[in-house]
Amino acid sequence: MYYIKKTMEIAGCHQLTLSYDNKCENLHGHNWMVAVYCKSKELNADGMVVDFVKIKDKIHGYLDHGNFNELLHFNPTAENIARWICDQIPHCYRVEVMESSHNTAVYEKDED
Repeated sequence: MYYIKKTMEIAGCHQLTLSYDNKCENLHGHNWMVAVYCKSKELNADGMVVDFVKIKDKIHGYLDHGNFNELLHFNPTAENIARWICDQIPHCYRVEVMESSHNTAVYEKDED
């Protein structure tokens, strides 16, 4: 099995819709740290699991310096963002989204 990890920093803002009063309901920003994990039993014709540049273009290229509420069609919690990222990248099985040094959400696909 081959494994890769791509990390990137994404600047972006969001506001959350919550079932309780919270300051995160106000528009605010983070410098998100994202780690994308992919695996494959076989390498592609170029000798890669997934090209690191393609991961960056697909995620960083779309989200960086954006308003996540406008770019994503769901409540943009770190957990929901992690799952969305995982769904965008072939062979991705795990994503970590850190919105601050103390707050990290992880999404990992169930093994079938």
